[in-house]
Amino acid sequence: MLTQTEKGRAFRALHERDQAFLIPKPRDAGTARLLADLGFEALATTSAGYAFSAGQRDNTGAPGELPGGPARSQ
Repeated sequence: MLTQTEKGRAFRALHERDQAFLIPKPRDAGTARLLADLGFEALATTSAGYAFSAGQRDNTGAPGELPGGPARSQ
């Protein structure tokens, strides 16, 4: 498993090479998995797609309120 630093370096390298790259924005985890399996080197994130997949509207609550949201410190 790559560290966050290694992931950052790999993402930066995509921007530094001569040719362009496509960065799709999947709407849910299943689509993200499909796109990764198809060979896309990076995926964008979408708060709206995540919210909609959980049956919520975007920007209607704190990040930790949806299942799988960031953990809150105790």
